[in-house]
Amino acid sequence: MLLAVLTISDRCSRGEMTDTAGPAVVALLRQHWPEAEITAGLFPDDEDAIAAELHRLSQSGATLILTAGGTGLGPRDRTPEATRRVIDREAPGLAEAMRSEGARNNKYAWLSRAIAGMKGSTLIVNLPGSKRGAEESLSTILPLLKHAVEVAAGGQTHP
Repeated sequence: MLLAVLTISDRCSRGEMTDTAGPAVVALLRQHWPEAEITAGLFPDDEDAIAAELHRLSQSGATLILTAGGTGLGPRDRTPEATRRVIDREAPGLAEAMRSEGARNNKYAWLSRAIAGMKGSTLIVNLPGSKRGAEESLSTILPLLKHAVEVAAGGQTHP
């Protein structure tokens, strides 16, 4: 199983800030899928580059791609737009769950524009760019992700 984590941040990609969200997401994935191959990358807030990498990873057989960053209201926050260019079908419940649970502790979670969806059998999910936001959002949906990737791969079991 191939899992991918892409941190989307102009400042981190230029070396002006240290990426803490991406490594935190990788660590959570390793806890839940210790046998998986996990790749990580760092990209600027460039919609075309993000879309190209999401497409490349899905074509190379990634089961799950998680992005961290670029989901806010800033003028360069374009991760949801890049994701929409790539996915075939949306999975809105994942983003709804992250916003709803996140808003219990942080009212600004409602401002996230994160989306989730499928590109073929690859599930792509946008997470917030902060370490705390990424960890909390991923923790919220991890139980759903395990089932989602099984069904997306053709599994027919239902809880």
